[in-house]
Amino acid sequence: MDSQPLAYMNAQFLESGDARPIRILAEYLEPHRRFRAARIRDTVTFFGSARIRSREAAERQLHAAMEGDLMNGQSKDEAIAAAHRALEWSAYYEDARELANRLTTWSQTLPGPCHRFVVCSGGGPGIMEAANRGAHEAGGRSVGLNIRLPAEQGANAYISNNLHFEFHYFFMRKFWFAYLAKAIVVFPGGFGTLDELFEILTLEQTRKLDNRIQILLYGTDYWDRILTIEPMVEWGAVGPDDPKLLRRVNSVDEAFALLQEGLSAVLASESEAEQAPKLAATRK
Repeated sequence: MDSQPLAYMNAQFLESGDARPIRILAEYLEPHRRFRAARIRDTVTFFGSARIRSREAAERQLHAAMEGDLMNGQSKDEAIAAAHRALEWSAYYEDARELANRLTTWSQTLPGPCHRFVVCSGGGPGIMEAANRGAHEAGGRSVGLNIRLPAEQGANAYISNNLHFEFHYFFMRKFWFAYLAKAIVVFPGGFGTLDELFEILTLEQTRKLDNRIQILLYGTDYWDRILTIEPMVEWGAVGPDDPKLLRRVNSVDEAFALLQEGLSAVLASESEAEQAPKLAATRK
């Protein structure tokens, strides 16, 4: 009789439709195990476009365009105009990088056995790279939750080695974006960024999260044109307090001050919760 592999060692079965629940569960259990081993208690998640380039990359693009190194069938004038837009856009990359750096520098001063408010991104290029890069340059850890796509999104080089995760299922990746997050910073982005933002807003609005997540929209020049919530209130599609779930910010100083205030409040509430049983015992 031919020997058969154990079911959980059978690659053909594990990759089949019948084993999809097992694969989904693995994308919960395996990250959970690694987060626990790394002592990551919570995160601050950065969302934003994968198409935003660093200042140095945008400057190289502009130099190439001015030298006549045309790309994608563009004329020289079109290439130069696109490069100028990329250079303007790169300010968001640099701001995300600086904000992640400052947040990581601050979080590393917090006492306790666990790593608090660790920078987390989608693991790819653009704003994701900027966030991981800023944390790396501050000497701290950062998380990258990368997604496998047909046109594969490669993970950036700044994710901490043991905190680079690869996902097949978008909904499991979204789960990990939200599950550990105490704050979300949303930089300019496209459909994917909006999808991630509205997922979190829906969970907040419907109270499906154990803890409130602070949500910052970064870049008023962009978001004030893209996202207006007030007409939803006027039509009755959302409640009058729902726009308050979002805070709009336009500088690293403003964003960092709000994050530090909000995350310090999280620490204070934890301290109060820890002291409550002790105070109750002393009253007996």
